Amino acid sequence: MIVDSSAIVAVFLKEPGFDGLLDKLVGAASLGIGTPNLLDCGMVLTARLRRDARPLLFRFLQEFMIVPVSFGDEHCREAMDAYMRFGKGRHAAALDLGDCCAYATARLAEQPLLCTGGDFARTDVELA
Repeated sequence: MIVDSSAIVAVFLKEPGFDGLLDKLVGAASLGIGTPNLLDCGMVLTARLRRDARPLLFRFLQEFMIVPVSFGDEHCREAMDAYMRFGKGRHAAALDLGDCCAYATARLAEQPLLCTGGDFARTDVELA
């Protein structure tokens, strides 16, 4: 399963539905996160927690065995395709940069995407 930064942020901040996300993380056979989404997650958590969230984030990754997935040329092409099909201002899903990167990571890994919100439900990516 590929994890979007929205799912990790929701678990950290105990947002509504975080317990269901936590159950999916615990029950997954394997977990990955695209490196752009890992960066996004660190930035969002640092801003929201008002302190350097890196130690907490890396401990979380280690605890749940979430493996960073390198984002290469093929991912970039898939993310650009996602934007052309589902991007903000182009489609009701309104995917932004981070969303397009998570979409690409999940599609190329042929894994479902764990995320929050309804944007990805308007795309063709498999949801966890």
